[in-house]
Amino acid sequence: MTTVRNGLVRIARAWRALAPEQRHAALAALALLVATFLPWYHKDAFVARGGRLLHDAGNLNAFGKFGWVEAAICLVALGVLLLLFQRGEERAFHLPGGDGTVIFGAGLWSAFLFLWRVFDRPSANGTGATIGIAWGFFFAFLAAGALTFAGYRLRVAHRAEPTRAQDPTTREEPTPPPRPPLTETTHVVRRRRRVVGPESPTQIAGQLSFEEGDEPTRPA
Repeated sequence: MTTVRNGLVRIARAWRALAPEQRHAALAALALLVATFLPWYHKDAFVARGGRLLHDAGNLNAFGKFGWVEAAICLVALGVLLLLFQRGEERAFHLPGGDGTVIFGAGLWSAFLFLWRVFDRPSANGTGATIGIAWGFFFAFLAAGALTFAGYRLRVAHRAEPTRAQDPTTREEPTPPPRPPLTETTHVVRRRRRVVGPESPTQIAGQLSFEEGDEPTRPA
């Protein structure tokens, strides 16, 4: 339970640290990931049961007909979310072209995969089975377009990457200046009894005083 709570706290802290363009990209990637659970395909087939030919129809999500295209789209969404989470925690690493270029390319790659799936649909089992496109497929395609646009905005914004001084894993605390070497000295403090005469304006005759010295002071 503590691990889950700490994870939620880290996610909330990373979200607050993101720039507006980075938040838009995170929302688009999250929408793309959620869209994989929506109906992507519509299956229409005839199944022989008990000597009769029955009509079998239903909707399938991305995991119902999970292939390399669906796996690549899920990896794109998870990769973008992980990238932005690391940036929210100010992790210092460099990507070729910057974060905006990488997210822009990820969105374009996802959109291309959706177009590929329109013409190369997954196979279906059954007599006269066909696979059509459902409404969730178009929602996922729009999420890929939003991810592409968010990556373009982030690329135009030219957000600076965190430095090693900002990275909590490589941050070095300032070290205090070295102290001067200590010398061993011995101070001998001796107590002595001093008799002060009546001619002293600030002392009372017979007053005891304690001072540093090697030899006692004798009365004048």
